[in-house]
Amino acid sequence: MDEVSEYRAMLAVDIERSGGRGDVALLRIREVLLSALREALEESGIDRGECRFHDLGDGVRVIAPASLSKARLIHPLIHELTIRLRAHNRTAAPSTRIRVRVAMHAGDLWFGRTGTVVGGPLEVLARLLDAPAAREALAGAADTIPLSLLVSQHYYDETVRHSYPGMDPDTFRRVAVSVKEYEADAWLHLPGAPLQPPDPTQGGVASKGSTDSPAGERTAGSSQMVNKVSGHGVAYATQNGSQHIHHH
Repeated sequence: MDEVSEYRAMLAVDIERSGGRGDVALLRIREVLLSALREALEESGIDRGECRFHDLGDGVRVIAPASLSKARLIHPLIHELTIRLRAHNRTAAPSTRIRVRVAMHAGDLWFGRTGTVVGGPLEVLARLLDAPAAREALAGAADTIPLSLLVSQHYYDETVRHSYPGMDPDTFRRVAVSVKEYEADAWLHLPGAPLQPPDPTQGGVASKGSTDSPAGERTAGSSQMVNKVSGHGVAYATQNGSQHIHHH
């Protein structure tokens, strides 16, 4: 095989309500998004030249360098992107105001010699970007909120829940994502929005139908799904059907 497998963090951005504005407005908001994203990457100390950009029409996908910590895509990148979009919207005409949904995931991708990139994590990222929970949250947020962020369970477990500098797990809430064949939990964040109390009806995909104990119990302060297995181990289900086995 000519392809090489590497573990990468990735994000995708989609412009809210981009259709129906006309080509002139669409070109303008695409320009604003790409400019804001490039500046945010630069301010975050992320080398744009080492990133892979893929045009999504009314959005963009970015695959981060292999050496980049996943935490840095959330902070300071999301903060930097938010303040730039908010600054643009303060003076923009209604037709060129911009709000976006951002999705984040990480996993093993295959890189070809001709620049192709394939792998299941890209499909997960696309499903997160289309998640109704993120669409509805952004649509219902105040006009001053220019961005929603949805991270996969895997991404949350390895970054947000550890409370790295600039990240507050209390500002994320768990939501169930069901798009096409993909069903999983994810974590939603609206930068600058007031904190909302936990919604007891949002149990998440992983906990639905699970009433037995200890199967389905959750670790304190963690969103991981924990199941006891034979052989004195613990199985952590971190994403769509995969399990990581830790033996004691």
